[in-house]
Amino acid sequence: MALQESGEMYLETIYVLSQKSNAVRGIDIGEQLGFSKPSVSRALGLLKDEGLVIKDDDGFVKLTEKGLAKAQSIYERHTVLTDLFMRLGVDEKTAAEDACRIEHYISDKTFDAVKNHMIKYGGKIKNRVGGGD
Repeated sequence: MALQESGEMYLETIYVLSQKSNAVRGIDIGEQLGFSKPSVSRALGLLKDEGLVIKDDDGFVKLTEKGLAKAQSIYERHTVLTDLFMRLGVDEKTAAEDACRIEHYISDKTFDAVKNHMIKYGGKIKNRVGGGD
């Protein structure tokens, strides 16, 4: 089953939060995304059903291996696109907001072409943990 944009947003948020702390709670995810506790609980249940997250005995949310791979892919899209837009002269806030919208819809083929072009002509791509969406 293909993951919807909202599911991708949750995975990316869990990934970014887990880079700052090993203890990610549902409330942290809700605060980051601006969603209610019931919405977060429902989404986490769906992600758990897909085998993308687990909750440990203490109630902390963890990405599974499959969830981590997907989250890292989404986050890479976010950081690469944000970097591209900033190189084009867009301010960081706008670049990050636009990257957040595009990262869920751009094809793998187009993204790979953008990434390869940036590496070939622009050097290293900046990786921003903490910006999230």
